[in-house]
Amino acid sequence: MKKEELSARLKAREAELIAIRHDIHMHPETSYEEVRTSALVQEKLTEWGIPFEAGIAETGVVATITGNRPGNRSIGLRADMDALNMVETNSFAHRSTIPGKMHGCGHDGHTTTLLGAARYLKENPDFAGTVHCIFQPAEEGGAGGKKMIDEGLFERFPCDAVYSLHNKPGLEVGKFITRKGPQLACADSWTVTFRGTGGHGGAPEKSTDTTIPLAHFILGLQAIIGRNVPGLESAVLSIGIIKAGSSHNVIPAEIEVTGTSRCHNPEIRDLLERRLRDVAEHSAAMSNCYADIDYQRGYPPVVNAPRETEMAIAAITALVGAENVDGDSPPINAADDIAYMLEMRPGCNVMIGNGKGDAFKNNHMPDYDFNDEIIVLGAAYWVSLVHQELNAAA
Repeated sequence: MKKEELSARLKAREAELIAIRHDIHMHPETSYEEVRTSALVQEKLTEWGIPFEAGIAETGVVATITGNRPGNRSIGLRADMDALNMVETNSFAHRSTIPGKMHGCGHDGHTTTLLGAARYLKENPDFAGTVHCIFQPAEEGGAGGKKMIDEGLFERFPCDAVYSLHNKPGLEVGKFITRKGPQLACADSWTVTFRGTGGHGGAPEKSTDTTIPLAHFILGLQAIIGRNVPGLESAVLSIGIIKAGSSHNVIPAEIEVTGTSRCHNPEIRDLLERRLRDVAEHSAAMSNCYADIDYQRGYPPVVNAPRETEMAIAAITALVGAENVDGDSPPINAADDIAYMLEMRPGCNVMIGNGKGDAFKNNHMPDYDFNDEIIVLGAAYWVSLVHQELNAAA
């Protein structure tokens, strides 16, 4: 099918898709609480005659569409459904109606684009093989992708490859980016607790002062990046929380510092953890204090497979032209739990431009919103990808 005809057919459903997106945005649900969102997805799939299974990883849904041409290959298309625990400051009509929750990362749009594509593929099944549309819960820290895998996702819905699509503010509408190999970072968290005796602020010589190891630790942490991580590798160590003290004249007996580690290389991930432990322990020892270190490994890096990345680039090129896709975009230090699926199956994560300029705020900002203008384009990408992967005549 010609790209103009594809776009026209999807455009005819644009108003309905925007209404679905606004409905989801107004009723945000966070990790594993996506009951209403999941029900809406199931309602639309039922209305459009698309078979599905629900209740996977609590609120996840997988819809299956089979092409009308012979073929044994199957692929997964994944969209996340959950919102964030944050207060929305937008004033438009479809703003969040749930206090303290909002769709601050565009998962309302991701869900909608996949619904639009699923409907189109059901009505136009000119492809050879099977498409599994994976509506995943709990991407925002809940590892919903891993939970779906643990509950037999790929055994119940065999996929030779799996793909995901994420919006990117700051990138112009109509443009896409991706890359072969590591694209998004791991997301590890850690807490270091420095323990000493504490004491009177006027008599520090009578105490073991936890603020000194804290100071050494903060400076030493950044030296790990500058002096242990090779210059051609990327890595970040950032502190987000420091808890200590009860009075201006009391040296705290305990200081807790919490932060995150981000990198794209498993060997660098090991190095960051090892050196962070070294710096914390030795900083404490210099001041006769102790350091307790709790290092938690979170999402692994998102690593795109070469062949599947080429498939994604070909799908985008067929849709918007080669000049509108950057197939070697630099790695990004954000994380996404599509990483777990990409550890199990080859695939590719693509980012679609959400708009450029002051009107388009970054993900996780209180005045962010998914751009309705890219719903049809995102759905068209999914369809174009199916045509590439499952050998349909485009």
